[in-house]
Amino acid sequence: MYLIVGLGNPEPEYSFTRHNMGFDVINKISEKYNIKVEKKAFDSLYGMGIIENEKVILCKPQTYMNLSGEAIIKFINYYKIDFSKVIIIYDDIDLPEASVKIRKQGGAGTHNGMKSVINCLETEVFPHIRIGTGMPEHKGDLINHVLEKLPKEKYQILENGINKGAEAVIQIIQYGMDTAMNRLN
Repeated sequence: MYLIVGLGNPEPEYSFTRHNMGFDVINKISEKYNIKVEKKAFDSLYGMGIIENEKVILCKPQTYMNLSGEAIIKFINYYKIDFSKVIIIYDDIDLPEASVKIRKQGGAGTHNGMKSVINCLETEVFPHIRIGTGMPEHKGDLINHVLEKLPKEKYQILENGINKGAEAVIQIIQYGMDTAMNRLN
């Protein structure tokens, strides 16, 4: 079983923001595979289904970004999910807009949601999918950059990254991390 987690802040208030790229990828996968993400448990919205013959849980923690790890560890402990099958999807200002990077492990950088995940899981060794949102013009404007509601034309640029992120999840499940990384990185 895979636990596929998109990091973000509760919708609809934070919809169409750069910081919700993880939720947006979950929404895309949910739509494609008809997995409703509406059950409530472990401080999350989640749904269970099948992707490429594998049982999956799609998860959107509702703890707000900076406490995401607290919700995720509850799923891992309850369902006894191996860290190699926990895929975390999140926005990354250090990548160009709409680009995607898959990693087997790695630190959080400046991302507070990932800091929470790594702290609660007590490891950096789990699949990460980073969705590029680009750096703000002025580094002091970081909070506004990631939380601003995007106009439709700006959001459409990021949708390419959301689609690539959803494809990355499917490739990991279907072909494994190494093949997915070779194909998409």
